[in-house]
Amino acid sequence: MNHNEHLAIIGSGASSIYLLKHLLDQAPLLALQVSRISIFEKSRLTGMGMPYSPKTTDVYNMSNISSEELPELPVTLGDWLRSQEPAVLKALNLDGVKISDSEVYSRLALGRYLHAQYQTLIARLGECGIEIMEHPHCEIIDVQDQPNGEGVVLTTVQGVMHAFHRVIIATGHYWAGADKPQSGYYASPWPISKLLPGEGEHHNHAIGTLGASLSAFDVISSLSHRHGEFILQDKGKMIFRPHPGTENFKIIMHAGHGLLPHLQFDQEKPFREIYRHVDRDGMLSLIDGQGFLRIGTFFEKVCRPALRRAFEKDAMPELVVALDDPQFGLVEFVEKMTDKHDYSNAFDGMAHEMVEARNSVLNHQPVHWKEVIDDLMYTLNFHAELMPAEDHLLLHSKVMPFLMNVIAAMPLPSGNTLLALYHAGKLDMVAGRVRIADEQTEQGMTTIMVDEDGRESSMSYRMFIDCSGQKPLELEDYPFPSLVKSGAVRKARAAFCGSQAVADALPQEKKEHLFKDGDGLFYHIGGIDIDGTYRVIGSDGKPNPRIHDIAFPHTTGIRPYSYGLQACSDTSAILVRAWVEEIKGAPPVKNDIVEITEIYEKVQAA
Repeated sequence: MNHNEHLAIIGSGASSIYLLKHLLDQAPLLALQVSRISIFEKSRLTGMGMPYSPKTTDVYNMSNISSEELPELPVTLGDWLRSQEPAVLKALNLDGVKISDSEVYSRLALGRYLHAQYQTLIARLGECGIEIMEHPHCEIIDVQDQPNGEGVVLTTVQGVMHAFHRVIIATGHYWAGADKPQSGYYASPWPISKLLPGEGEHHNHAIGTLGASLSAFDVISSLSHRHGEFILQDKGKMIFRPHPGTENFKIIMHAGHGLLPHLQFDQEKPFREIYRHVDRDGMLSLIDGQGFLRIGTFFEKVCRPALRRAFEKDAMPELVVALDDPQFGLVEFVEKMTDKHDYSNAFDGMAHEMVEARNSVLNHQPVHWKEVIDDLMYTLNFHAELMPAEDHLLLHSKVMPFLMNVIAAMPLPSGNTLLALYHAGKLDMVAGRVRIADEQTEQGMTTIMVDEDGRESSMSYRMFIDCSGQKPLELEDYPFPSLVKSGAVRKARAAFCGSQAVADALPQEKKEHLFKDGDGLFYHIGGIDIDGTYRVIGSDGKPNPRIHDIAFPHTTGIRPYSYGLQACSDTSAILVRAWVEEIKGAPPVKNDIVEITEIYEKVQAA
């Protein structure tokens, strides 16, 4: 055992904060091995993360998680807000607001809170004998794994090199696309400041967004508050009054199916659990003779009974009857529940669903089926490396779009904002798949092609913003080139359980993700390969004991449903738990996820 190990953490956002929390929980043991932790953050602001930083977000951008839903940190969000001085609350637009543990607040409020918890955590780790060295405004541009396991070297953007025994990559969001402001195209909404008009100016023209997600609403909220005012009338109705000179200001959302997100709902158990509806042994029993966990088997054995109980609690007997039909599988479930949310006019649908959502939230009436499907897919997320390529394709094409509409729930005040803008004629929705036109003919404009059921039309915008969310970061874009060049990291993959014919039937754009490794045919599922404890896997198929990667854009292929702060916490807990077992000298490292992965590898090898 090395009693003087030096650990590096790249990034100081939410994943890093929860990593520090779980390290603190094990500090008496870890301090026997780790003497120093160095934290590198490319921003000047540490302990916040991109979604919550004043450099990227805006006071009008709302989070979608309440204090009671946040994983444990030294102080709860509600208690922290209640302890703040009036000046702080005023800066967060919370002056005079009665703080509630069940309400959601702005991203900036959550960022201030996370920063405070970060500072508390590093102070307490120091008290436990682990020295913390912070490196703000210090971007790491390369990571080199030294030969013969001699350590890891980090290179900063200034060219300074630092050596460590172990490195944890927690770099958070990464936007690979390039903005083209000369034509009004933006590859992401961040930082939100780049989209805002100058002081005293307005965007007196139509603005398009790709997607109708919570990111799109961030754009809508920030821009609309600068182009008018929201007025709360009697009985809680909200109206939008535009500023003079904004007659042509309007935002048009483009979404494939023309759907808005589901609204916020009350939960019986707000914390997701990996093993709430099935235990480890139950998951092990689902692995078939080929070593695969089939998504259909998971739905049949675990999801169907759990959802049936949920629909009984929600008094939805037609769904109970549907689930009693063995032919009603996962795809049928997704299609039926999507149809129930599909309206000829998405805004009229939201107004209709607002009644149920308000009753759920204000009267603490849980919507059990939404809560249960979230938990079930969270369970599957931490075992997704066991699924064959066929099931990964099904998950991404059918299941994930549905899930993101349901679980990325929009807070009720945000829903009221959308409806007020729609009724004021300042917000609209266009259904259809969107692509940027091959030829851009009008200077200063972005032309898009919209395909709705085979009918293609074009639209042009002086400002068009991609709000489709974080995409998997591909190996070619991995931010540490030496790891790629040396083969220390490889593409995440899934093997096919069927014949060559299954791969042959793929559309051309998906065939580009096929590759062979030895005698096996694989599908690249996005991101880089990791094992059950987030150790990166190299081209030799072996996990690296010195380099862990918990950045979701890097690992989303293997962990496709890792969203939110609860996933940040659980991911870090798995990593730290494995490290603790390693320090204790319990060979081999065991935990629920790792043991399942080992069984899969043994079956595949046989």
